[in-house]
Amino acid sequence: MLEFNKIWGELAVLEAKNALNIRQLGNKEKLPMDLLLLADPSREMVMAYAKRGECYVAEIEGKVIGVYILLAARPGIVELANVAVSKEHHGKGFGKRLVLDAIQRAGRKGFKSIEVGTGNSSISQLALYQKCGFRISGVDRDFFVRHYDEAIYENGIHCRDMVRLSLDLEETTCKG
Repeated sequence: MLEFNKIWGELAVLEAKNALNIRQLGNKEKLPMDLLLLADPSREMVMAYAKRGECYVAEIEGKVIGVYILLAARPGIVELANVAVSKEHHGKGFGKRLVLDAIQRAGRKGFKSIEVGTGNSSISQLALYQKCGFRISGVDRDFFVRHYDEAIYENGIHCRDMVRLSLDLEETTCKG
């Protein structure tokens, strides 16, 4: 089983210090498109995810600094999409907090597995997901070439392939 107690302890201190609050965005609230577009440059794709899923925002003193979307994918499986943190808050552990919050919520909602996809060029994101317990489960070759009109480059690498990762929620201790 994965052990999240140390991470949760560190993040609880971070939350208390920064008064971080993560909540579901209300139906009538405006989507934080500036953040969502950091994770996916296609407004059409973002709107499709948001329409099908539940959007969660991370706030400090009422200001939205992070976001993610949970989408029911298949029976028992939820997808984590559009994880993003404002540039001024990068490197402070908020991305990890969002991912762990999504894992915890998915477990509480009764999902058996959580999946996430990111670009082959998204080095930091690949590291983050694996540090949070995800394992590579597949590669959708040329996903970004097929689905995006313009080429995407990140870290000097052409983003072509979608790297799929998954986490078996029945093997984690962070449901609670």
